[in-house]
Amino acid sequence: MKIVFMGTPEFAVPVLRCLIQEGYEIAAVYTRPDAPAGRGRVVAASPVKQLAQHHALNVIQPKSLKKVEAQEELRQLAPEAIIVAAYGLILPQVVLDIPALGCLNVHASLLPRHRGAAPISAAIVDGDCFTGVSIMQLDAGIDTGAVYTRAMTPVFDWDTTASLSERLAAIGALTLLDILPQIEQSVITAAPQPEEGATYSPMLSKAEGHINWQQSAPVIWRQTRALHLWPGAYTAWEGKSLKLVETKPLKFAHMTQPGTVIQTPAAPAVPFGVATGDGILGILSLQLEGKR
Repeated sequence: MKIVFMGTPEFAVPVLRCLIQEGYEIAAVYTRPDAPAGRGRVVAASPVKQLAQHHALNVIQPKSLKKVEAQEELRQLAPEAIIVAAYGLILPQVVLDIPALGCLNVHASLLPRHRGAAPISAAIVDGDCFTGVSIMQLDAGIDTGAVYTRAMTPVFDWDTTASLSERLAAIGALTLLDILPQIEQSVITAAPQPEEGATYSPMLSKAEGHINWQQSAPVIWRQTRALHLWPGAYTAWEGKSLKLVETKPLKFAHMTQPGTVIQTPAAPAVPFGVATGDGILGILSLQLEGKR
């Protein structure tokens, strides 16, 4: 099978690596253009580009796939299938129509739940007990295409977006490899998604990290775990932004105004806490603006 792979962040790396190891013919790897990264904002190649270059694969980095020139370049590659994993660019219908086997997307949720750009953090924020990966056919909608298969994993209390993303990436890669031969041989068909239970998780914004202390301790705890990479769960202290890095909800009643720093009954294991609308949020580590 001749493949074009499209992906950008670390989540997509295990998928591409497995395709390489299994000997699939990869005509090209599409990834987002190099962009500033890290605290120094130095322009850097995406994780997918770094892996592709390590294996001397053809790397293509269009700013958009809506231009005719980019579409014609892709058509000339004549892929039988396009594999997509967190690429970050919209694929127009003309692109979706190029490969005979369609455009297969490795999506990090149990569709139709958590369609959209931030399904992993959404699963943590919403308190899902389970999440997973769906291998689906891309269509003109946002993650609305028919699904070939799903693979499930628990969301553990210690999971952050980083740990859950790493696990889902590995699951997605293995699930894709399992299903690809069946798709190529036309022995499996994709089933339309039900609309019942569908939710949408848009791209994260910085405002979502702002903590509302009127919420319960478990809700804020999930917020700190889900948003720790970006934008972080943050509050204000003496005019500066204070990021909560590691927290723990404590099941102790209190009569204190939400947002008040208090000594916890769990000290010294949990040094101090903050009163919330329901329970105490134990603070294990935090980061003041501009500090380590």
